[in-house]
Amino acid sequence: MTALAACGIVVKGFRDEQNPFDRCLHYRHMRLKAPEFRKLFSADALFSRPVLILAAIFFSITLVFGLHRYFTYFASYDQGIFNQVYWNSLHGRFFQSSLSSVLSSAVVHDNQVPAVFYHRLGQHFTPALLLWLPIYALFPSPATLVVLQVSLVTLGGLLLYALARLYLSPALSLMVTAGYYSSNAVIGPVFSNFHDLCQIPVFVFSLLLAMEKRIWWLVWLMAFLLLMVREDTGVVLFGVGVYMLVSRRFPRVGLILCAAGFGYALLVTNVFMPAFSDDISRRFAIERFGQYASGNQATTVQLLWAIASHPQRVLATIFREPEVKVFYLLIQTLTLVLIPLRAPYAWAIAGFPLLQLCLQKGDSPLGIHIRYAITLVPGLFYGAVLWWSTHANQFKPRFRQLWAGCIALSLLIGLAYNPNEAFYFIVPTSFKPWIYVSLPRQWEHASHINHLLQEIPPDASVSATTYIVPHVSTRREVLRVPFMQVRNDQNDVVDVDYLIADLWQLERYQVAFKLERGHLRDLVPLIDTLTSQNRYGVVGLEDKVILLKKGVPSQPELLKTWKGLAQEYRSRLIKETAK
Repeated sequence: MTALAACGIVVKGFRDEQNPFDRCLHYRHMRLKAPEFRKLFSADALFSRPVLILAAIFFSITLVFGLHRYFTYFASYDQGIFNQVYWNSLHGRFFQSSLSSVLSSAVVHDNQVPAVFYHRLGQHFTPALLLWLPIYALFPSPATLVVLQVSLVTLGGLLLYALARLYLSPALSLMVTAGYYSSNAVIGPVFSNFHDLCQIPVFVFSLLLAMEKRIWWLVWLMAFLLLMVREDTGVVLFGVGVYMLVSRRFPRVGLILCAAGFGYALLVTNVFMPAFSDDISRRFAIERFGQYASGNQATTVQLLWAIASHPQRVLATIFREPEVKVFYLLIQTLTLVLIPLRAPYAWAIAGFPLLQLCLQKGDSPLGIHIRYAITLVPGLFYGAVLWWSTHANQFKPRFRQLWAGCIALSLLIGLAYNPNEAFYFIVPTSFKPWIYVSLPRQWEHASHINHLLQEIPPDASVSATTYIVPHVSTRREVLRVPFMQVRNDQNDVVDVDYLIADLWQLERYQVAFKLERGHLRDLVPLIDTLTSQNRYGVVGLEDKVILLKKGVPSQPELLKTWKGLAQEYRSRLIKETAK
């Protein structure tokens, strides 16, 4: 439905008798002389005090809540993966990660032991991460990644304002930028665990700004960096190329970008990534697009052919849950007063990333607060800028009030959804059953975890529960419970030195979420087995956070406390299962 609607809107816009760019300000800008261009692009014209204040407010608020989320143990597994990737890369072991190995097909499907020398590039091809390695080298911590993510997204808003000022008045450009900073598709992903897609607004807006200025070396550089973000960001570049083609502004450049985006995605997923592991064909491609494949393994070329040869499956997937897709588009465009929905060039750029999301199976990827939402942001906002360039007369006081109301509504929706638990102490995680933790209680619990973590040497191997993983990921050997063995640099399989588990967190959430209930159900017998066999001893137990150490006896009082706690969990799980 969304793809067909996009095609219809785009085609309608492209069939206008008059080229839309014949009416836009850029068409006149192209006729300006060089001195006038330099004046137009001066720093004073692009970055005014109001937009800098707006960016500072966004940066400050998201940074405070983002760091608070991390330090109170709501950052989870992916934060640990990226931190370990950076830490290993800093020590010359580029893109290696034992945490990523846990998710590999060798471990998931073949039951192999996770390895410290596993290269994450087999799962996601992300060379652009190395751009920020010097920053991480100054402050090697998972918290640094929070600051980096917030900074990149904030910079994306400033670049959007610079782009809007080529077409629009300062007041209108400021409103567009305010829409960016208040968009749920921006706020949600910025509060998530660190992700490579946070680089997309900076690279795409820089590319479009360089295109407007016709600084072609910068266009090619940004296109290259965009491809380096991830193996599938070629789809975003493809959309930019399509825009250049259909707008008839830079058709040759557009054709090259389309070919580069499509060709690079095929090259990386069929040549580069398989050189590191077979995860792309055995796990990630199948888990997302397996409904089009005939077996349990497929290359991207085979998937593309299957998609092209089974249009009925494609239509069934696209039309699945239409209310979800409509709501997603409404929330995506709410802070722009739904303008992108009727802007052809917004569909030209954002339509392809949207189609990619719509074609996936399983749990709907159209979550406004997950990281994929930000892939649509550059196209939707740039399309809105182009639309406003020919409809600036509609920017009247009454419409400004409506726009401000939409921004306020978007912020309220974002707060109510509690994106990635960033506002856990304001909004309950669940209303029925009731799950809520106050700010003082969570900080008290965090202090107990911090105290136990001090007992773990910085070079020791560790297995931890999900929300503790980021805090122990600055080391070579780290796993997620229930994995207790790792293949080290000597290629030997060894038991980890420590296990640390947050039972309080699992207990709190298991009443409403099956995943936590399953983790708690598996963790209790695992700890019983490890302690009864004297492989590990209980050396710490605070606020239902347990610390085990390999090869030492349990402290008698702590072991007694654990046995009582384990019996309580067994009884509770039996009751929860019976409901």
